[in-house]
Amino acid sequence: MAVMQLVGYQLPLKHTHKEEELHIVLPCTSVVSSSCHSDFAGYLCYQCVVVQPLHKLHVVSPEEDFVHCGSLSRMQTIGKLMKVYITRRIPPEGMKILSSATGVCEVSMWDSDEPVPRTELLKGVQGAHGLLCMLSDKIDAELLDAAGPNLKVISTMSVGFDHLVLDAIKKRGIRVGYTPDVLTDATAELTVALLLATARRLPEGVEAVKNGDWTSWKPLMLCGYGLSGSTVGVIGLGRIGMAIARRLMPFGVKRLLYSGRTTKADAAEVSGEFVPLDTLVSESDFIVVSCSLTPETQGLCDKAFFSKMKNTAVFINSSRGAVVNQEDLYEALTSGQIAAAGLDVTTPEPLPTNHPLLTLNNCVVLPHIGSATYSTRGVMAALSARNLLEGLQGGEMPSELAF
Repeated sequence: MAVMQLVGYQLPLKHTHKEEELHIVLPCTSVVSSSCHSDFAGYLCYQCVVVQPLHKLHVVSPEEDFVHCGSLSRMQTIGKLMKVYITRRIPPEGMKILSSATGVCEVSMWDSDEPVPRTELLKGVQGAHGLLCMLSDKIDAELLDAAGPNLKVISTMSVGFDHLVLDAIKKRGIRVGYTPDVLTDATAELTVALLLATARRLPEGVEAVKNGDWTSWKPLMLCGYGLSGSTVGVIGLGRIGMAIARRLMPFGVKRLLYSGRTTKADAAEVSGEFVPLDTLVSESDFIVVSCSLTPETQGLCDKAFFSKMKNTAVFINSSRGAVVNQEDLYEALTSGQIAAAGLDVTTPEPLPTNHPLLTLNNCVVLPHIGSATYSTRGVMAALSARNLLEGLQGGEMPSELAF
């Protein structure tokens, strides 16, 4: 059997043998068969490569700048490899998918765990057809102009999209993929862990052991607040909010309050009570913020908000940093207006090491690690890669953002 060397061009990764669909071809060094296109020579039908045994491969031929298979009405231009730019080193699950498309894409990546500098990002996206980005990458009109008219797909490895200037993206007809659902459980687990660590003062306990402050058992040493018999308020009972609520109820929570735009049918599962925000804030022993960042929620948790909380209440935010006015939070923590706070998100990110919140024992700050499990980050990377490739092919993305 002849050994073939295939040179890949832009093509969808999957097709079926339906006459109305497009066959995409690859230049081929040898003609294996011409069973259905006997008058064509020199080009191999990619669709047939995928669905047929090697000895049954079909051959088609280019017509000037186009490839036309059989009597099909749609055509695909043969051109250069599609350029893809990745703004950060990503888990191997995502790179494996992109690497399998070497005949489709030319992939460039900022090979670091640290964010790509803005100047390098603007250079890297020039001429790109697809962009795989992170939450820390601002995708605005400046970047879109730098990328140029080839850019057709943006795939963000996140469920949040406040780093994307959607108006500018929509104006250019660019599709957007994101990663909802896959990080729900991991983020819910982290939120509960953060709540427990903050309420039970675990970081202080670790430091007490390390610093030699643990001299004996003391009746009042590092006493905190428990969940049993408590009232928990969840702001934003969406996918992640519900997952948090489900994990909290077995601790013996007495009441689960939630607020938002509308009531949630599945709130009955956790005996959730839909209440006005002021009621939730004033009656909750623990407040968990799990809402999206919108113009309505930006700065929602401010001085007036904290002034309504119990002075024994614990505040937790695992949504977006901009939902909280951090200066007002600092004042509430230092004045004794609230007992403690746990944050997995801040403004900015990373939070400067000299930020006042980091001086407080009653404030636990994490580096935005809600989704940081090996399996979750791997699934996020894989989904981002699939969104990107499907979008470049003009197909249906597994998770496309509607905007």
